[in-house]
Amino acid sequence: MKNWIIRYSFFFAGLLLFGLGNAMAVKVKYLGLHPWEVLNVALFQKFGFTIGTWSVLVGLLVLCVAWFVNRKYINIGTFLNTLLIGPFMDFFLWLDFIPEASHAWQDYAQLSAAILITSIAGGLYVAGGVGAGPRDGFMLSLSERTKLSVSQARILVECIVLGIGFLLSGPIGVVTFLYTFIQSPIFQVTLRWFQKLRMLLTGELATQPAPKQ
Repeated sequence: MKNWIIRYSFFFAGLLLFGLGNAMAVKVKYLGLHPWEVLNVALFQKFGFTIGTWSVLVGLLVLCVAWFVNRKYINIGTFLNTLLIGPFMDFFLWLDFIPEASHAWQDYAQLSAAILITSIAGGLYVAGGVGAGPRDGFMLSLSERTKLSVSQARILVECIVLGIGFLLSGPIGVVTFLYTFIQSPIFQVTLRWFQKLRMLLTGELATQPAPKQ
């Protein structure tokens, strides 16, 4: 029971932080967004609803495709990820405490903080071991089916997503092309740190065999 509570606490805290980071980035979207958020914002600007709603709808579409390609990476955590990050982002936008774009240096500071928060959030929710998001699952599935590396599959999919977002007049800026280079290293570091923290809290670390001398 303790293990379950800690794992899901990591998972939900990560999703909540991810929603916050996305909301912060959307407020200064003229600087550029992550390719998937470019698409979500473009759909919002074109057809209405909310950005979070489009995040859920696009996530469900990706989830359906991943289900038919290779359902190995789909589990309860994938569904929760799909259904919750968008509403969390809408909730933070609704609270209206995040500063609007000032078109000054503060916007760059806010976007940097947003990227840092989402990178940490990704490491936190994945470290919970409940499951990855639909987009990550889809890229892993595509990688296995096409024999592309995971990074190649990610670049291919995000280029297609970015192209659709561009055609729909989504907010693309120089930061859009830096997201992967900034987020991935921070994610890798925080993932390892949170995994060790989770194992320490659940007692799993104590049960690991001691290294051979």
